[in-house]
Order: sequence, then structure tokens, then C-alpha cells
Amino acid sequence: MSIFTPEDLILLVYQETSPEKTAAIQNAIANDWALQEKFNVIESSVAQLETELYAPRTESVLNVLNYARETMVETA
Repeated sequence: MSIFTPEDLILLVYQETSPEKTAAIQNAIANDWALQEKFNVIESSVAQLETELYAPRTESVLNVLNYARETMVETA
């Protein structure tokens, strides 16, 4: 069982741990399957957060706005 928390693993992913703590966490990850699984989940979550977001096409936005305008006129 590991003494490291999810917060410690997040700090490791963002490279905000001291060299000593980094070595200790990496050693614990290498020897603790459950901790390694937690680390993998956190690491993949961070990678998903860093993916580029895309905006909808202008045509799509205009279609939604037109539909809203038409629906509002019909109900008024």
C-alpha cells in the first residue's frame, strides 16, 4: 500500500515535485500496481484536458440562432 495521494500523483504529472519526491513516487509506482493504475488514469485525464478544443462552424451557430428566433416568434 502506498503513502502517496492522488494529489501527489497530479503534482508528479505536472512536474511540480522535488527531485527526491519524484524519485520516491516513481519507485512506488513501479512497485505498486494499484498506484500505477491511479497514475495512468490521472495522466490520461491530464492529456485529455490538454487537447485542443474546436469551435462549431458559423453555419451551425446561425442555424441554432435562427431556429430559436423562429420558435420564439411562434410562441409569442
